[in-house]
Amino acid sequence: MNNNTSTKGRWTVAICGIIMMVLLGTVYGWSVFKKPLMESHGWEGPQVGMAFTIAIFCIGLSAALGGRFVDKAGARKVATLSAILFGIGTLLTGLADNVGALWLLYIGYGLIAGVGNGLGYITPIAVLVRWFPDKRGLVTGLCVMGFGFGAAILGQVAP
Repeated sequence: MNNNTSTKGRWTVAICGIIMMVLLGTVYGWSVFKKPLMESHGWEGPQVGMAFTIAIFCIGLSAALGGRFVDKAGARKVATLSAILFGIGTLLTGLADNVGALWLLYIGYGLIAGVGNGLGYITPIAVLVRWFPDKRGLVTGLCVMGFGFGAAILGQVAP
């Protein structure tokens, strides 16, 4: 592989990592769903907010532990597990809304999607700092930017 191909390949990986972070960053768009959930089910703000609190706790914990998991199992396996968990958690969140089950919201959005999100958060960062030893700060910043963009985009499309 020549140097041009390798440079092109690593930027493709970076773009994929940023896209992954945009999708995971939708977790910070929670406020878009809070009021409709309260109005639909008569839940109080702190009750609905607890789902976000659980999710953020699980994101932090699973991201902290996930770095080691990426090192041992590999980024593809961890990213796949992340996508499965985040997807299942999101589906359970929709089910919780349909049936009006607050406990299911906590498990689906808070616990399962939260763990999936945390594992997904650490994966592209861990990969990109290896692929870009000369630009670690830049690629980390771009990834985290993607996470922020996810919430901004959701805020515009969800209403």
